[in-house]
Amino acid sequence: MSTVKLQQMPRTEKVKLMEELWADLSGDEGALESPAWHADELRKTEERFAAGREEVIGWADAKRQLRKSFE
Repeated sequence: MSTVKLQQMPRTEKVKLMEELWADLSGDEGALESPAWHADELRKTEERFAAGREEVIGWADAKRQLRKSFE
């Protein structure tokens, strides 16, 4: 796929494509190394959660919220 075709895709299609790519990449978790900054972000989230400043929602709801933000 060329960059031009990607730029012409609607955002909803781009999100679907990104999900498909992630599903393919994450199929072999052992081959995927998390970047160093990821551990810091997880720690910050855990701290917000412990302090009651992080809302817990289900994955389906999270995906719906993310999709809405791209429409």
